Amino acid sequence: MSALAPTLEAFFTERLLRQRQASPHTVASYRDTFSLLLRFIEHQRGKAPCGLDFSDLDAPAIGAFLDYLEVERHNSVATRNARLVAIHSLFAFAALRHPEHAELIARVLAIPPKRTERALVSFLSAPEVDALLASPDRATWIGRRDHALLAVAIQTGLRVSELVGLCCGDVALGTGAHVRCEGKGRKERATPLTATTTGVLRSWLTERRGGPGDPLFPTWSGKQLSRDAVERLVTKYATTAQRRCPTLKHKRLTPHVMRHTCAMALRRAGVPVEVIALWLGHESTRTTTNTYLHADLALKEKALARTVPPNIKPGRYRPPDALLAFLEDL
Repeated sequence: MSALAPTLEAFFTERLLRQRQASPHTVASYRDTFSLLLRFIEHQRGKAPCGLDFSDLDAPAIGAFLDYLEVERHNSVATRNARLVAIHSLFAFAALRHPEHAELIARVLAIPPKRTERALVSFLSAPEVDALLASPDRATWIGRRDHALLAVAIQTGLRVSELVGLCCGDVALGTGAHVRCEGKGRKERATPLTATTTGVLRSWLTERRGGPGDPLFPTWSGKQLSRDAVERLVTKYATTAQRRCPTLKHKRLTPHVMRHTCAMALRRAGVPVEVIALWLGHESTRTTTNTYLHADLALKEKALARTVPPNIKPGRYRPPDALLAFLEDL
């Protein structure tokens, strides 16, 4: 067996699991990366994965693998970069164990991430939120569960992994009502609940009748909902909500859009960026600033109004006629 196989095994057992105590999501993502990489190299070199050595995973081979992800598997640049992070992590670990491969490892570590275009975040307006929350059929058990889930997601801004991981014991509905969750980096945080969301959860918990360790939003069989299940239910209710609110037809609604909606609601209410970062569980306020200040057009409109020269009526340009407006929009 080559040096690569035991190093890869030690990377998972020692570095990820014992030293870093990586989350199951991180371990699964890294596992998938190296499964794809080893199969790709096996196809290219005609060698079984257990027979591959570090010389088979040089910088040109890694570069070819990254191109394969984008061209043949049609992965996004973000996914390509995430795979590269996993590879860099393995090679940084290998640098301590195999100095004889220092030159090869340095070349792989020098492969840069690919730059991506950053689109403005999508979020829902108040009428769109109302239409979405009205979509579940609350005459059914599933509808009441989904209504409670959507209400919590929009008001708290929890990540979908945090949302499905909630247990009944994570909800406190007394004075200072809140939900507790464990977010990225194993950081625990408590998010306050509004009176409306508290009422929804109180009714749901009465019906749910689960123990403290039971999932807050279970399947019919009592198991934890999957991330894919939440994606599907959000898509289903977004389609229903389009009939009440046509503007939703122009938006692709995902669980993360509900997180953005919470953040933008806080931002427009004048909540400081530092508080929003704590609310969302961001590692740095820079993430919050770069994501949500850029998306706040109303904030930019206020800035524009302050820059209007004296003796000029403030405001945005409006075409004087509906027909002219149509022509200018072409």
